[in-house]
Parts: sequence; structure tokens; C-alpha cells
Amino acid sequence: MKAAAFAYHDPASLAELLPLLGKLENARMLAGGQSLVPMLNMRYVIPDHVIDLNRLGELAYVRETAGGLQIGAMTRQRDLERHPLVQRKAPILIEALRHVGHVQTRSRGTIGGSLCHLDPAAELPGIAALTDATLHVAGPRGRRDVAMTRWTRMYMTPDLEADEMLTGLTLPVWTEPHGYAFIEYARRHGDYAIVAAACLLALAGNGRIARAAIALMGVDVRPVRLAAAEAALVGRLPGPDAFKTAADLARAVEISADSHVTKDYRQRLAATLTQRALTLAARRAQGGTHA
Repeated sequence: MKAAAFAYHDPASLAELLPLLGKLENARMLAGGQSLVPMLNMRYVIPDHVIDLNRLGELAYVRETAGGLQIGAMTRQRDLERHPLVQRKAPILIEALRHVGHVQTRSRGTIGGSLCHLDPAAELPGIAALTDATLHVAGPRGRRDVAMTRWTRMYMTPDLEADEMLTGLTLPVWTEPHGYAFIEYARRHGDYAIVAAACLLALAGNGRIARAAIALMGVDVRPVRLAAAEAALVGRLPGPDAFKTAADLARAVEISADSHVTKDYRQRLAATLTQRALTLAARRAQGGTHA
């Protein structure tokens, strides 16, 4: 199939784009196109207008601020994967990106496109949830910030009005020494995750866990933070006993079956990947191998 007819718009700046959002009805924005173009061709979406964002170079950046890393919505995933600031400040993001499609798709795909497409199994929304990211939204009526906890309205539906767009996000970084891990199980490399687990783990001077963050992808319409497991880990020595407790809490998350796997399979997978991710993060936090 081919896309239904639509009017094409090619703004060269944000100042030129924002007024379009206020007057065009049934419009979709084209960033990397890795998700939208197939959806257009299969007529899963049938917009009257397509707004191409690829001339908006002002939305492609990575900056270090007091609040963490500021990333423009049009920053290519491949550029993030190789960016020295990301390598130093948020290596968990790079580890997740290596599971996003393939080099060819990451070379076109953008972080903003992934956050707006909002597939439940996508890796980048999971990292935004793990780090308590803040998303920056703009439209002809002004700008606003949205916490990642409020970003998902429903299945594949972000907290955006019809006349708004995502311009970027602030990704908080952990400044204390810590370990990290992102582990994913998919049918094939590059596919969306059946389940993925991401975690950050900081240790106190006495070797006990001082801070933990754990997120699961592929188990709900939004990334799931395991707040109870995070709290249960604080103050404990990192090791099989503590991580088994977190894994059991991951298994207890309410998960639905789908055409790929059963509910029980996905629950067991969530527990297994959580335990493996915590084990790797602890080894890294203790100064062990990063492999």
C-alpha cells in the first residue's frame, strides 16, 4: 500500500513551525520517519497534513546543564550513541540505544520521535522513565514542561495537544559513582523488547545500596518504575538475596498477555532480567568489568 494523499509542509525554523500547529487540522510531524512512514504506507494513520521537521537544526543538540543533559527532540539516535557527553554522563542511554533497531534506523531515528511514538516496548521512553526525565513541549499558546511520569495518556498516546510538539527533554544524571545496566529480551536483535529491564545502582561508603532506580519496558502501555523494589534495596548489601527480593517484586507487576507470549512468561522474564540487570549494575558500581 501507499500513503493516502496529504499536504506537505517543510518549515525551516521553530518560529515558522509553531504557527502551523495552530491552524492545521489532522497534522502529523515527520522526524526520522522510521515509524511514521510505515504507518502512513499501511494507512494506519491518514493525516491531512505532514510537517517535516528535518530542517529544524535548532532542535538537534546535547548540552550539559545543572539539571543534567538537555537533548533536542531532533537529535539522531546514532548521534546520541556516539556523543562524548552522553558517554561520560549517561552511559545507560548508550547501552539502551544499542538495542534500538539497527545502525541504519538509528541514523535516521530521533529521540523525540521515539518519545512521541511511545511504543510500550520502546527503549528510550524506558530510559526517560528510569531517570525521571522532564519533557519540553511548545505550541502557539506557549511552552510547558511535562514529567515523564505524566507523559503517557494511554496506549501510544503522549501528553500532547493537537497544536503542540515535543522540542526536547532534560535527562537527569546521577553524579555520584554508580553502576548501570540495560538488559533486553527480544525475538530478534533490533525488534521491540518482549521485556527489557534498566537499572541504576549507587553504593554508600560501607558498600550498602544508597540509591536504586529500576524500570521495565514491554510490560504495560508505559514504562514501569519498580518503586517498591527500589525502596526495598536501599540499605541492603548488593547480592543475590537483595536482588531476589527486587526480582520477586518485578514478577508481581500486573502484566497482560499478547500474541507473542503469555502473562506468566512475561512475568518470569521481568523477574529474571531485573535480577540480571541489578547484578551487572552492582558489579560496575563496585569497579568490576563493564562487560
